[in-house]
Amino acid sequence: MTPLVLLSGWGCDARLWQPLAEHWPNGMTISAPDWPGYGARLPLADPGSQAELAEAMGDDLAPDAIWVGWSLGGLLATALLDHLPAPRALVLLGMDERFCHEAGIPPTELADFRRAFERDPEATHRHFLRWQLAGEPDPRAAHRQLRELLGDEGGADHATLTAGLDQLAGLDNAGHLARSPCPVWRVAGVRDPLLAPALRESADHRLIEAGHCPMLSQPASLAACLAGIAGGIAP
Repeated sequence: MTPLVLLSGWGCDARLWQPLAEHWPNGMTISAPDWPGYGARLPLADPGSQAELAEAMGDDLAPDAIWVGWSLGGLLATALLDHLPAPRALVLLGMDERFCHEAGIPPTELADFRRAFERDPEATHRHFLRWQLAGEPDPRAAHRQLRELLGDEGGADHATLTAGLDQLAGLDNAGHLARSPCPVWRVAGVRDPLLAPALRESADHRLIEAGHCPMLSQPASLAACLAGIAGGIAP
């Protein structure tokens, strides 16, 4: 079965994927590398540089694997198709060609968030960790689980978080996806508050009773979905 590489999004390091561990079928090969600036991984000299990011992640993003990018991780993985050999497939979880959408998170709302982060980064980061869970069946339980996994800080470097907000605002992967060198699968929680309704409804796989963080609320369903994708990709 084709290996999976799990890539986290803004404000959360790779510990976020731990709830899936008990749900993978036998024979699955899973890795969950941190992006530079997250966890124990040193930040890049220029956290916004795609060339530096590609060099740092080259050994982690193998071409014989499926890259699973959640949220900002999906934007970054797609952008890196210009810099690294293409994977067997790309899975965008809770993300499409761009982050902002008038029917989802409009640019004005992200701009307000970026200004709030400049004023008080720690409080704004903690607010985001709660806010992204609004679509889960039990947001309070999901937040407790998230805090148990990450604490309040999420294990992220400040400069990397700032660059990540710039990337959420500026990255548009429409061209990359239109000419993608590999199959692309879109997976969405049916209650994801960060995705426009049309994007949730048009996803290739829709996770019932899940919001933006199905790895917390529906880990068994998410693991089964990703394993199914991996099992359908020719070795």
